[in-house]
Amino acid sequence: MHAAEIRNLSTPELEKKFRDTGEELMNLRLRKQTGQVEKPHMLCTLRRERARIKTILTEKFAPKASGDIA
Repeated sequence: MHAAEIRNLSTPELEKKFRDTGEELMNLRLRKQTGQVEKPHMLCTLRRERARIKTILTEKFAPKASGDIA
């Protein structure tokens, strides 16, 4: 999922997607330990997607900088 697609999601959808990718990442890590991963590149892909989601969530909740210097 690209950042532009993620930005179009609502906050509850982003939070759900963040939890879901976390669970999926955990399952992949467990399968990696047992040697049952068919697509090892998915670990990196999911980790990056989760980071994108977290970044966008942080942007939505972070206070806007006013640009005034005291």
